[in-house]
Amino acid sequence: MIKDKSYYLDTFHVSQEGLEALVATALSGGGDYADLYFENTAYSDLLLRDSEVGSGGFHVDYGAGIRVLCGEKTGYAYAESTEAAALRDAAQAAGAIARGAAPAGPLPASQARYHGCPNPAADRYPVDRDWRTADVSAFIPYLKRIQDGILARETRVVKVIAMLSSQVTDVLMFNSYGELKYETRPMGSISVSVVFRQGDTVENKSVSRSFRAGAEMLTDALAEELADEAVKGLDARFAARRPHGGPMKVVMGAGASGILLHEAMGHAFEADFNRKGQSVFADRMGTRVCRKGITIVDDATLRGNRGALNFDDEGVPGQRTAMVEDGVLVSYLHDRISARFYGVAPTGNGRRESFRYMPIPRMRATYMEAGDARPEDIIASVDKGIYVDQFANGQVKIGEGDFTFYVKSGFLIEKGRLTMPVKDINIIGNGPQALADIELVGNDLVIDDSTWTCGKEQSAFVSCGIPTVLVSNLIVGGE
Repeated sequence: MIKDKSYYLDTFHVSQEGLEALVATALSGGGDYADLYFENTAYSDLLLRDSEVGSGGFHVDYGAGIRVLCGEKTGYAYAESTEAAALRDAAQAAGAIARGAAPAGPLPASQARYHGCPNPAADRYPVDRDWRTADVSAFIPYLKRIQDGILARETRVVKVIAMLSSQVTDVLMFNSYGELKYETRPMGSISVSVVFRQGDTVENKSVSRSFRAGAEMLTDALAEELADEAVKGLDARFAARRPHGGPMKVVMGAGASGILLHEAMGHAFEADFNRKGQSVFADRMGTRVCRKGITIVDDATLRGNRGALNFDDEGVPGQRTAMVEDGVLVSYLHDRISARFYGVAPTGNGRRESFRYMPIPRMRATYMEAGDARPEDIIASVDKGIYVDQFANGQVKIGEGDFTFYVKSGFLIEKGRLTMPVKDINIIGNGPQALADIELVGNDLVIDDSTWTCGKEQSAFVSCGIPTVLVSNLIVGGE
């Protein structure tokens, strides 16, 4: 949602002249660049437990962060107020931290400047019903409807917990290049956790949806979709067993399996890790990292997606960035600092958790583009292996590329058919090697709209996706 400029200036009690003066203060002790980031976020949530909405909350976070760059030094300070004195103190503090470094030199010609006003006609997350003005009491029947839908579909339910959360963030940014950007970012999320019992066995399942949208996202169709997914595959979960482990072919199902792509490969493409030589891909730009025909992108342009951005937290326009194109590594994910180091244009990946944090390179919506294989043909091509479609916790070593992920659900593949459901297994591998070992890519790309949140020093909203993919050799930790 993009409102008139005056709305944002009024919200933060600043003027264009005041912003220019604040930047001048930040640079008064020397510096190459300064930027201002103003934020006004309203959070709310409702929690349904034991058939009752017994808790809820609302709070506001408000303030501004000021950054000064001088050579390789960065100064950052923030104020939980936008009064002139507080902002001036923060600007002087940021400048003092950065002071004393050698200037970095002129901005590379390849780095474009981003002047011009935000365009409401190109907004990627317009809002029909603002969460801040919607009637909260109207959301209670919606949560109960989801619960009742689950209970009507399945008799083995012990407990349903459903949470509706939302936040709306007004953002205003200005920098020493004279770029002024502003917008309002919505986010609505529903998370449902269900406990099931069959005899002495208890199973848990969680489903969620999250969109950059207003309260209009709460449709009848979404309620039905969540209820359906909450009980889907329950018989297989109760029947699942731990299989024999070892090296084997692994088919990753479309959609949520994209979290492995995000963690094991996406982080290694973030430019700060590469600039510091910490990523296994630090010296592989322009080289082949997987088979021809495979393209991996990080995308801010998906309308209403959890990872969508009109522009990042440095005022750089959101865009679709191909990291791997036709099997070749062609780009890292850049903020302004890393782009300046590499002499390229930033990719719109400078993101921060709030005004209290500096922006760093972060993913948005990371996915592999669809290939040309049919999912059923991919499974049929495997004589012995495993199919996985839901991952839980994972660990990744960025420097080495090694990863371990816990599998929530999957099946054995025997003679080209899905057979025994499996659980309690780990998938172990190496990111670059797993990329190189991708043999087939399905034509069924799914972007998963769950409540993915990435942690890298600070939290960021993201999403992920993948088509059905066959990896020829991964370690399956089982019996």
